[in-house]
Amino acid sequence: MSAVAQAPARTPRQVVGAYVALTKPRVIELLLITTIPAMLLAERGLPPLWLIACTLAGGTLAAGSANALNCYIDADIDSVMKRTGSRPLAKNSIPPRNALIFGVVLGVVSFAFLWITTNLMSAVFAVATILFYIFVYTLVLKRRTSQNIIWGGLAGCMPVVIGWSAVTGTVELPALAMFGVIFFWTPPHTWALAMKFKEDYARAGVPMLPVVATAQQVTRQIVIYSWATVLCSLLLAPVTSWIYVGVALASGVWFGVFAHRLHGVVRKGGSTNTMKFFHMSNLYLTLVFCGLAVDAVVGLPVLGWPF
Repeated sequence: MSAVAQAPARTPRQVVGAYVALTKPRVIELLLITTIPAMLLAERGLPPLWLIACTLAGGTLAAGSANALNCYIDADIDSVMKRTGSRPLAKNSIPPRNALIFGVVLGVVSFAFLWITTNLMSAVFAVATILFYIFVYTLVLKRRTSQNIIWGGLAGCMPVVIGWSAVTGTVELPALAMFGVIFFWTPPHTWALAMKFKEDYARAGVPMLPVVATAQQVTRQIVIYSWATVLCSLLLAPVTSWIYVGVALASGVWFGVFAHRLHGVVRKGGSTNTMKFFHMSNLYLTLVFCGLAVDAVVGLPVLGWPF
């Protein structure tokens, strides 16, 4: 009688690690980079630390829910892409049913937690973000259009709105300006990554822009969206001081020039290191939002509106 091969037993630590990986912790870093400065700007100082902690915890649960459900839906894509082949469902480390339940439970808990510790508006925004990311981006846009990341990226803009509403109970123009910064920043950031893994996306049948357009067309769009990001960041000047404006201008020029250089190399037919731009864009966003945080805490007089 032949023995049936069985998968080796996994330790509790490995199981926990697989569920943590399902939430895509590195993606959640954006939550920390943008939510805290948004709360500091809303308060124009330091909000209660418990409110910051609760907002971050609730937001992390919501982001983890969206990411886990995304992994559940995209398991077939992840299994054929080298970049995502190590994800838990692609490696069969977690049963798909368990991943689905885990994602749903995280979403429910995030809503209840934010409602209890912050306010109903923030909780509703968190759930709306999960639903948009799953039903609009993952199920509709991602596999159907090269515009996927432009509109799908709206979900990644919501942490600043959640942070602002947690402090103020409202959504005001500065929150929308921060939303706009992340909205315009997301496509060039993601397209740089997609250029590196173009063959991966093509093999999985995902029509990311670099798959359906030339490198020159993609980098031209990167330049346009990069400068749009910089311009949107300056909309926050009236509610900040020279500290933030100085950081936004200096880092914005650096970001825009770097995008131009990338496009210039491609246009001349040279080899490009798009991952350098990808990592640099992360640093740019960090600098802008750290500038906001420092500006809010220092509390210098704001520049105000010119009219």
